[in-house]
Formats: sequence, structure tokens, C-alpha cells
Amino acid sequence: MTDTAQRMMAMLHARAAKLQKGESLTPPIVNAAKYALPGEPDHAFPYGRFDNPTWAAVEGAIGVLEDAPTVCFPSGMAAVTGAIMACLKPKAKLLLPSDGYYTVRVLMDEFLRQHEIEVTEIPTAQMDEQDVTGFDLVWLETPSNPGLDVCNIAAIAKRVHAAGGRVCVDNTTATALLQPVLDLGADLTVSSDTKALSGHSDVLFGHVASRDAALIERVRTWRKLSGATPGPAEAYLAYRGLMTLDLRLERMCANAEALANLFYTHKTVEAVRFPGLADDPSYNTATRQMARPGFVIGITFADAATAERFIDDCPAIFAATSFGGIQTSGERRTRWGDDVAEGYVRLSVGCEPTGALVAAISDTLDSLA
Repeated sequence: MTDTAQRMMAMLHARAAKLQKGESLTPPIVNAAKYALPGEPDHAFPYGRFDNPTWAAVEGAIGVLEDAPTVCFPSGMAAVTGAIMACLKPKAKLLLPSDGYYTVRVLMDEFLRQHEIEVTEIPTAQMDEQDVTGFDLVWLETPSNPGLDVCNIAAIAKRVHAAGGRVCVDNTTATALLQPVLDLGADLTVSSDTKALSGHSDVLFGHVASRDAALIERVRTWRKLSGATPGPAEAYLAYRGLMTLDLRLERMCANAEALANLFYTHKTVEAVRFPGLADDPSYNTATRQMARPGFVIGITFADAATAERFIDDCPAIFAATSFGGIQTSGERRTRWGDDVAEGYVRLSVGCEPTGALVAAISDTLDSLA
């Protein structure tokens, strides 16, 4: 049994193993702003902004999968902010992927540059060769969103640590189940659990995990002082979705592999990006550090109009932003300003029956010819 399989097994049974007779298998939704607190405030739940039993349940479950203490947040960007604020002081130096999730770069430009944080941006594909001397934090997003480039986490982490810096990996696209980045040497990891981890497109959620006790405590302190706290109902939904992560990823990855081969051979598709294709630039590194190449595919059509027709005409594609849900969804990413071709579609492959999904997409591709 692989390490990740063992962690998945342990996660599924972690709560059950601690229950007393008559207690519920699922965590209760504790809607509490106040807790009984006579005497000294030396309790795990002193006040609603500090902690919550439902948060604790989902943090414990994710923590088993990450094999690390975990702090949950009300969105992926709240988790990103918590990680950055925990790691960086004024005038720090940050290395950021220029092709990662664009909102992280906007956050730096709009708010964190005022603290004189020096930001250097380079493409993910160049991270393996980048001189990391002098950087306080190196931020990786691999596979990158939306271009699906991959960099060598273990090799980069080794160089960054030798230079005295830290590494944070945004692992939203892969999840800890497909890519255990802390095992590869990252100091901390962030994830938008709105995506595959929760998986049902019904909750905003995020988390930060780290094996550095002082660092994760600083993340927890940021959440407490900033008030970036998730709702108990949202924590419950994230917990529920997490329980089926392994099953959903198995179908999503199988579907993605089948579709990638279809796109690769179809005349209406000009280019395909998928780390599981043998001639993809990301293939070799992804094969070494990922259990499977994931469920996101990049497809380039001749122009924006063809890309929009593909999304709109296919009955098996839900036109929406975000990814990682049960239904296959797609969007043309230049509408958000991403540096990709006008006809580039990010396809998030879902849990539909493989044969029916491939047939529906194949028919749509044929109709574009």
C-alpha cells in the first residue's frame, strides 16, 4: 500500500476511531460565537473567532492526508493570504510564478507591495533553473493554473533551503493525494479546497498545512487576529466532500487520460497540455513527483470563437470558472487575462461515466470540423 493510500485509509477512520457509543460518525455543525468559559481562558474553544469543533474535525482529517498540522480558511485566497503573512516581513523578497493563479499576483500588487515586499515573477517552467539566492519565500504552483507547467519541487526546495529561504506550494490542482508536496520538501502548502478536495461545487474553503510547528502556529495566529474564519456549515461540507476524494479523483483522472488522447489525435485541436502525455513538456517531472497527472487539460483551438462553440455546444461541459467539481467544466481563460492563446480552454474533467463523456466530447469536436 502506498503512503498516500495509507493516509487516505487513516483519514477515513480517524474520527471513527475516537467516537464513544452514541456519537455521530459525521462531525456536528457547531454554530457557536460563545463557549462556557469560567475562570482562566485555558480551553481549546474560548471564543468563536479562535476555534470551533467543526473546524477542528476538518483540520484533523486534512491533517491526516497532509501528514501535518492544518489550519482551515474560508477560501483558497484566504489560505494564500494567511501563508504569505505568516512567512513574510516588510522588505522581504518573494519569488512568484508569473503563470500561476492570477489573483495571487493581484493581491501582491494591490496590497502587499505597500509593505515594500520585493516580488520577482518568472514562469513555472523556468523555476528549475532560477537562482534562488536571497529570496525569503519561493512560491510554487505546480501544475500551474492554467498552463499546466510543472517544476521539480524536491530539487527547488533543496536549493532554497541551502540559500536560507522557505518554499510554499499551491497544491490546488493536484491535491495532497496526487502530489504530497510536504514529503517533497516544501515548508508549507496551501490549497483552494473549493476545488477538488471538497469537490461538489457548493462551498468556498481553503487550508494551509506545515510540519514546522512555529510556522503553522503563526498561520493560526493570523487567522485568529485577522478574523479570516470559515463558517461551521462550510467546514462540514468540506469534511463531507473530503471523504470521497479518492473515489472522485480515480474517475476524474481516468476520464482526463481518455480525453487527453482524444484531443491529441483530433484535427480540430491545435495543441494539448496534459502532464500525462508522453511528449508534454511536463511529463518527465510530473511522472516523478505525481501519483497521476491530474484531471485538468489545456486545449487550444484555432480561435476564440471555436473555443466558445466547443464549450457551449457540448452537453457534457458546464461553462463556468473554477475546477475540480463532479461535472466536467470548461472556460476560455483569456477572458480573465491569463497569458494563453485566445482559443485556449481549461477543461476540468469530472466524474461522468467515461464512455459517455468521451462520446459526447468526440461528437462535439467532430461538429467543429
